[in-house]
Amino acid sequence: MIPLSILDLSPVTAGGTGRQALRNTLDLAKRADALGFTRYWVAEHHNLSNIASASPDIMIGQIAQMTSRMRVGSGGVMLPNHAPLMVAERFKLLEALFPARIDLGIGRAPGTDPVTSIALRRRQDVADDDDFLDRFNELMLIETGGFPEGHPFRTLRAMPTDVSLPPIFLLGSSDYSAKLAAQIGSGFAFAHHFATHDAAAAMLDYRARFRPSALQDKPYAILGLAAVCAETQDGAERLAATIDLNFVRRATGQYLPLESPETALAYDYAPVDRTRIAQNRKRLFVGTPASLKDRLTEIARDTKADEIMITSMIYDHTARVHSYELLAAAFGLVAA
Repeated sequence: MIPLSILDLSPVTAGGTGRQALRNTLDLAKRADALGFTRYWVAEHHNLSNIASASPDIMIGQIAQMTSRMRVGSGGVMLPNHAPLMVAERFKLLEALFPARIDLGIGRAPGTDPVTSIALRRRQDVADDDDFLDRFNELMLIETGGFPEGHPFRTLRAMPTDVSLPPIFLLGSSDYSAKLAAQIGSGFAFAHHFATHDAAAAMLDYRARFRPSALQDKPYAILGLAAVCAETQDGAERLAATIDLNFVRRATGQYLPLESPETALAYDYAPVDRTRIAQNRKRLFVGTPASLKDRLTEIARDTKADEIMITSMIYDHTARVHSYELLAAAFGLVAA
């Protein structure tokens, strides 16, 4: 059976707090570890009132400390926001503390709006163009000690020097990201839950173009998708109403805390809102354990995914945990 993993954005709910959202993440992670999920990734987003996860490296340390089985990683560290040396040091430190349990997922976008992006980088060399490749190359040269003679970073070493960086995954939602991950020989995680590009096309292209590297000798592709599971279809549809309203608001630049299903179902949607919801539902998986098992297995087969990573922006924390419990049972995950 295909491995299942979790991507958690630490969603903030209406009437709730960021503090509680982060504690919910820790609670879900502990439960996921016991249920048999393969890995648990946390995100990096900034200046969004509905997402509390801004520092994945800090959360990774907290989660890894309270779990023992699954891998823990970033989904992802948004490299444009960070000095490569800082990323190297933080993730080598995590790898030293939790050997063979850390993943370094790297994103190309800033994970925020343009003004916040500038604020994050204003003490760095802020460039108008996309400098992701320069930053990534610098990260790799720091790791390998590959700077040429005479380069000012030639003697630079990321501490601790006796620990290697954890496995690297490039995150993406386009064919460009797929090709880049294949070219550099890293793992690849495709964000089906918000991508407009075809998932199968991107993931099959990654696999076909993959070049073995010092990072890994064969391709490994994770399919990230959004799913809501409940005992009945009606129950799942009710929970998904929160996601419908959240998507409609995001389309107009409103990143508000997640509303309850009751509020979402009572919302006065305009015709354009209904159209947007219908479009988003094409990439949102909503249903019972049996129906979702069939649908997720099918898309995993079509994309040749090595693993499925699920995110669930469900309003009620108990219902969100239960959604993952149902999926774990449906896919036969081995519980502790």
